[in-house]
Amino acid sequence: MDDTADGDKTLILDITFDSATLRALRADVHASASRIGFPDHRVEDMVLAVHELVANAVQHGAGAGRLRIWDLAGTLHCRVDDGALAFDDPADPADPAADPEDVEAAATTSPAARSVATAWSIPGHGLWVVCQVADDLRVMSSPQGTSAAVTFNPSPVGGAAPCP
Repeated sequence: MDDTADGDKTLILDITFDSATLRALRADVHASASRIGFPDHRVEDMVLAVHELVANAVQHGAGAGRLRIWDLAGTLHCRVDDGALAFDDPADPADPAADPEDVEAAATTSPAARSVATAWSIPGHGLWVVCQVADDLRVMSSPQGTSAAVTFNPSPVGGAAPCP
């Protein structure tokens, strides 16, 4: 884990995962969000959503990946990557691949986002569950892998996230 800060942005969790580490990942997500004082009911929502995303990456994606969670002024931004996106992260923190806001911006313009969201959720309803508990969900795909960025405010704002 790397607790680095950039202005009001703090990386609170950075871990890799595969099918054998999902239980430990859930515990790490819960502990990290609780440690910074995120409300318990939102911690539970976040654990559920992140689990669904990483399980989809394992089952329908590359089989392994990377989870990062940032605290941006009290709002938690989670990013799940699989494929090369997860393991070929450049050292330059200014690179768009290192910033969840840039991933979200890229996802909104990605024509493949809908097909990837569908592929990650077949045959279950994992992304639908994520949309019910998260404030925002963006999915991006490229030949380097799939990335899902999900946002949680301390208090939900205005209902479920729009599903891709």
